[in-house]
Amino acid sequence: MSASPRRSAHNRPALIALVIVAALGCLGLAWWQWERYESATGTAQNLGYALQWPLFAGFAVFAYFRFVRLEREAGEPEENNESAAASRRDAPTARRAAKPIAPTELPAGLLPERPKAVRDEDPVLAEYNRYLAALHADDIEEQVRTAGLHTRERSAG
Repeated sequence: MSASPRRSAHNRPALIALVIVAALGCLGLAWWQWERYESATGTAQNLGYALQWPLFAGFAVFAYFRFVRLEREAGEPEENNESAAASRRDAPTARRAAKPIAPTELPAGLLPERPKAVRDEDPVLAEYNRYLAALHADDIEEQVRTAGLHTRERSAG
């Protein structure tokens, strides 16, 4: 059977339910903080929270509509027809600048160069590294000997 057509973002019931639950939850918390503010033990902090929670609810709704718009724009087929592009330019919604088709390159010299690792071989450092490697090998050898795993002959089995 053929695959079902993809639903657009504004028709997804789970996403709509999530936004509604989030917004109602934020508004419920705002109401709770407002009641706490009006009580005898209420403080200015409760008032601040009571004013913040509706902003969070508004952000949930804003994010949903932004998501729907971005998904709709991403799903639009590319129009290669010049007359369609010209009519789109004349439309009032086409006030924004045209989106670039490919990512643009950064100009050379805009960002600082990455630092390069120094490749000079310091003889003192090299000697110290050899010393540490020998200590490590001696330590491993001692651990093998202590565990009783050190044998001169190996069995072929």
